[in-house]
Amino acid sequence: MSEVDEIVQEFLVESLENLDQLDRELVALEDDPSSRERLASIFRTIHTIKGTSGFLAYVKLEAIAHVGETLLSKLRDGELQLTKPIADALLAMVDAIRGILSNIEAGHGEGDGNYDTLIQRLAALSGGKVGPASVGPRPVTVVPSRRPTAPNAASVRPVSKLAPPPPPAPKITIPAASNVPDALAAPPAHAAGAPHDELLRPGEPEARANAEEADEKQSGKTALADASIRVDVGLLDRLMNLVGELVLARNQVLQHVSKNEDAAFSATSQRLNLITTELQEGIMKTRMQPIGNIWTKFPRIVRDLAATCGKQIRIEMDGAETELDRTIIEAIKDPLTHIVRNSADHGIEAPDERVKVGKPAVGVLELRAFHEGGKVNIEISDDGRGIDPSRVKQKAIQRGLVTAERADRMTEREILAFIFAPGFSTADKVTNVSGRGVGMDVVKTNIERIGGTVDLQTRKGFGTSLKIKIPLTLAIIPALVVTSATDRYAIPQVNLLELVRLEREQAKAAIESVHGAPVYRLRGRLLPLVYLREVLKLDEPPSEDDAVNIVVLQADDRHFGLVVDGVSDTEEIVVKPLGKELKGVGVFAGATIMGDGKVALILDVLGLAHAASLLGEGRERALADIRDNDKSESDENRQTLLLFRLREGERMAFPLKLVARLEEIPKSSVERAGGDEVVQYRNEILPLVRLAKALGRSAPEPEEMLQVIVYAGQGRSVGLVVESIEDVVEQEVQVKCRVSQPGVLGAAVVQGKVTELVDVPVVIQRALPHFFDAPVAAE
Repeated sequence: MSEVDEIVQEFLVESLENLDQLDRELVALEDDPSSRERLASIFRTIHTIKGTSGFLAYVKLEAIAHVGETLLSKLRDGELQLTKPIADALLAMVDAIRGILSNIEAGHGEGDGNYDTLIQRLAALSGGKVGPASVGPRPVTVVPSRRPTAPNAASVRPVSKLAPPPPPAPKITIPAASNVPDALAAPPAHAAGAPHDELLRPGEPEARANAEEADEKQSGKTALADASIRVDVGLLDRLMNLVGELVLARNQVLQHVSKNEDAAFSATSQRLNLITTELQEGIMKTRMQPIGNIWTKFPRIVRDLAATCGKQIRIEMDGAETELDRTIIEAIKDPLTHIVRNSADHGIEAPDERVKVGKPAVGVLELRAFHEGGKVNIEISDDGRGIDPSRVKQKAIQRGLVTAERADRMTEREILAFIFAPGFSTADKVTNVSGRGVGMDVVKTNIERIGGTVDLQTRKGFGTSLKIKIPLTLAIIPALVVTSATDRYAIPQVNLLELVRLEREQAKAAIESVHGAPVYRLRGRLLPLVYLREVLKLDEPPSEDDAVNIVVLQADDRHFGLVVDGVSDTEEIVVKPLGKELKGVGVFAGATIMGDGKVALILDVLGLAHAASLLGEGRERALADIRDNDKSESDENRQTLLLFRLREGERMAFPLKLVARLEEIPKSSVERAGGDEVVQYRNEILPLVRLAKALGRSAPEPEEMLQVIVYAGQGRSVGLVVESIEDVVEQEVQVKCRVSQPGVLGAAVVQGKVTELVDVPVVIQRALPHFFDAPVAAE
């Protein structure tokens, strides 16, 4: 089935269902003509049918719905009052629409019926005049309708790409076994025998005849609308909970099987296991839908925006099959649409602008979705101009969101957080797409309302990435069970890459230390290690096991090894959400009940990496510098730099390869030897050089702790004292400005900021004239 056929099917199913609802609502409206809510619901349904008809080029259907919508809008706005003739005409419109839909479903297009008389009748009742030409094609703007949020409502059927509004009843649609083929086109009972027969113009019986003819053609067939039924979402929620409990009971039974030699009991338990698995999969499918259901409209949106803005944009999608709960899909649909529109309008540059800076003329907008750590991750990235933090800071100060003094002390991440402030915008001009300062705050609010988080990452000139993490409220996933101390923890198997076991002597030789962090060289690549016991701050002593168990995990496209005390088997677990008291603990994604009835916490792999500072750019890039050393050396302009400050406003850097370690040393531990400052460091005497003083600059005196960069060269080490250590970056460095001061090579732009490059050997030589003359100690 083509995508167009699928869209038409969705349109037919939902429109036919809504028409049945319209029959009931119009009859009820006659009893209570002042019901604004019912009028608004009827208007929304007809409006959506009109818009979708135009999109699908159903001219007759669009013309009828258009004139009916005009009449309904006047009723809704109080310009007209509902009368019996108006009600009869609206019901005739419903019959006509139903007849056309039945023809389309039967594969006969819109049929041969002529509806000019009905159109003129509806127009006359609304106080206007419409000629036969009104059925001809005309430009129609399709605006996705905003359906009212029905509490505890969801649809099992994939949400329509055209977003028609559902009936008010909070129901769910699932496949049905029963068929009622003649229910589609049955006219309302009161319409056939209406006392005002003189009001029934030729168009109305003609519409009924068309509907009856379509019924005859459909005889013996299963109508689309009869292929599904509606079920209350609360019932599905209860079924999901019961299946979760059944899975836990199944796990307990299987645990007893391993201890029981009864063959009959074993066979019965395996049968129970099979049925439970199939039931679990079936129930979960009723609530889960692929995120591709809402992604399908994005190519059209991006295409239209690109044409409007004079841009060339290619959209790429990865992970469209990633499934989410339908309620979550409904909650994120509008936020994702806003982000996509914003990226296309303000993120990606015009072709000539891109070519000038060495980029391809065609911009790329990438959508990615995947499961990780019991959560759904959605990333929307573009390779556009990125966001200038300095511009964000300037706008924030102008709007009074922060003082200039406070802004100067804020990190780049804190400054970018202003993007999510209500009414905040850095756009130079307001367009019909974006720039009004509304949207990003709503995006963040809607995502957080369902327990998710939003993270913005940008690099000026290279693009922006927005990452959304949404926790699963309930899911059944395979997981690896590990132990640390006496506690058990579950690791989602989607994050698991491999298991490594090292014997004691092997571990001593294989586990190294790089920049103070333990690493294991796995097949020639450095793998950072995280000790679960240390992250969780467990006080119990480690086990006496001679072996080291490393669980190799993937978090945010980076690998690391989690060192645990023991590794158990894999097991299907039911993810239970954490209580509000524990939601702030980032290393846990949820909890589960094990086969023995005890509770185990589910580890959030990404949260573990963050807690261990593995995903901080400094540490990760320091490791990357070692891993890619050969590549770095082959590109003489690309360097890995350590960034630091001497005082507020002075940003400096030098190559990371000159750095042995980064330390915080208590000021009280500083001593003197030969008039120079020194500290006792790793059984050696480490001389200290105040970098600001060596360069002839003033700097504030630290109160308690000294930030020290340990430089190692020619067999000796020296500590360079700076005000603050900022980051480690890898980029192409070109000196833009030469500086005559000894010890400074010049200035370059690093991460969009002017940064002075320090000539470390010269600085040390000036501060410690005999440092390089000292004999090299024997190893």
